[in-house]
Amino acid sequence: MDLFEKIQARMHTDLGKYAEVGHHYLAFPKLTGELGPHMYFRGKPVLVWSLNDYLGLANDPLVREADAQAAKEYGLAYPMGSRMLTGNTDEHETLEKELGDFLGKPDVYLLNYGYQGFLSVIDALTDRHDVIIYDNLCHACLIDGIRMSPALRMSFRHNDIAHLTKRLEQAAFHIEKTGGGILVVTEGVFGMRGDLGALDQIAELKARYPFRLLVDDAHGFGVMGRTGKGVPEHFGVEEAVDIWLGTFAKTMALIGAFVAGETSIISYLRYHLRSQIYAKALPIAAVIGARKRLEILRREPERRAYLWQITSLLQEGLRKAGFDIGITQSPVTPVYLHGSEHEAIALVQDLRENFGIFCSVVTYPVIEKGKIILRLIPTAAHTREDVERTLAAFQQIAHRLQSGVYAQTHLPSLH
Repeated sequence: MDLFEKIQARMHTDLGKYAEVGHHYLAFPKLTGELGPHMYFRGKPVLVWSLNDYLGLANDPLVREADAQAAKEYGLAYPMGSRMLTGNTDEHETLEKELGDFLGKPDVYLLNYGYQGFLSVIDALTDRHDVIIYDNLCHACLIDGIRMSPALRMSFRHNDIAHLTKRLEQAAFHIEKTGGGILVVTEGVFGMRGDLGALDQIAELKARYPFRLLVDDAHGFGVMGRTGKGVPEHFGVEEAVDIWLGTFAKTMALIGAFVAGETSIISYLRYHLRSQIYAKALPIAAVIGARKRLEILRREPERRAYLWQITSLLQEGLRKAGFDIGITQSPVTPVYLHGSEHEAIALVQDLRENFGIFCSVVTYPVIEKGKIILRLIPTAAHTREDVERTLAAFQQIAHRLQSGVYAQTHLPSLH
């Protein structure tokens, strides 16, 4: 078969099918207007629950001013080149120190993007003699990094410590023969379900098995824990986390990411991360913007407190209304419904066009047939009124779904 013919055939069996159903609607939608909970979709005002701006920093006046001043002074090109060659600056190194001080880790290395940085970390840390054991619900960036590694790969059932223990026993036997090491990979907050990685239980296993622990805390950094360090702080196991990954794309409302750990390991990664050695450094304007965001995150804990107020109002309201939101322990709020793909599309169209509410929808083939997930992300920029409006709308769409209205809805082209 011709390569391109095969690709076209595949387009109809995976996420590509949404290109036909509703490009720019279900996939690649365009939100316009000032970034925040109230924006525009296809020219109509909508209440948005799909932005990962947890602390409401995206449009904070101090943040906007810092971004603007940095861009005015340096532009977006500076520095040119990778950090290793011509892209290093005092600002980059100062942000790394400030992040290390905040997290309580000896050293930090900035990454230009979370996805490419995280997968590159796993690739750099492991070789064919090693074993990687990972939670089977890990994010795609971790899975892709694991696929790149020549190490022996083993998954364990999500947060199943008994299964992880069995895998560790198998891995320990394997490295006796190879002389390699063991890397356990999990997440702080699982971004689709909202539940937490069992870091406390995993940390306890370090007394029995010789492994290092890598945690992707993209959704936990700035949100979880007494001071917002993340899920390791939430469980009090910061010392047990050997490789601590975080991103600016969630709480910090910015691009960029970081890896934190012992000085010797971070020094090694500086010289071995292909995604950073062969890529342009994070623009200094973004670095200065990140420093301002980190400053506010540390100085204004009331933002995090208010985020949790909004989160509790939304999640408790949904539960009281009879919705299944699973076992979320974070602001990530999935609403689980039952229905066909046709019903999912009709429901989302109704929610956006008639109720003016925009949230992300997940259906087959991402999840199993007959199920629908509406994913809401509360932020410190949302209000109680936003929550009340959403709860009222969700009760109406749930009634329409259960009564068969959406099954009978004719779906015009959504393009």
